[in-house]
Amino acid sequence: MATEVLTKITIRAARQADIPAIADLIAPYVEDGSLLARTYEEFDELLPHFFVAEDDGIIIGCAALEIYSPKLAEVRSLAVSARAQGRGVGKLLVAACVGRAQQHNILEVMAVTSSDSFFQACGFDYTLPGAKRALFFQTRD
Repeated sequence: MATEVLTKITIRAARQADIPAIADLIAPYVEDGSLLARTYEEFDELLPHFFVAEDDGIIIGCAALEIYSPKLAEVRSLAVSARAQGRGVGKLLVAACVGRAQQHNILEVMAVTSSDSFFQACGFDYTLPGAKRALFFQTRD
């Protein structure tokens, strides 16, 4: 009987050298329309609040916390490689982002997503259920 060797997933702050791996990781999600494309300049700006998940030295996930104000931050660019999905990597990355927001005393963390159930499993909920919703206007393709 074959057994799978479980390795320890490590969440750490992203480094400059991680940007190419992060870009490669989110590329399939950009292609399918799940995530917005990011330039290297945008990765650079988010780097202080970007996290990566590593499995045996290989980056298998990433997420960033974009801080807009003392009241609001957003989980951005959350991506987990296909081979690592279902192992809790996304939840660990979201927890790291929420932890960073708590360190900065941010009032709320939001997520713009098509996976409501995932973020609800991470403790997110609608701020004003049924009353208000965020609407967006895209200014670039």
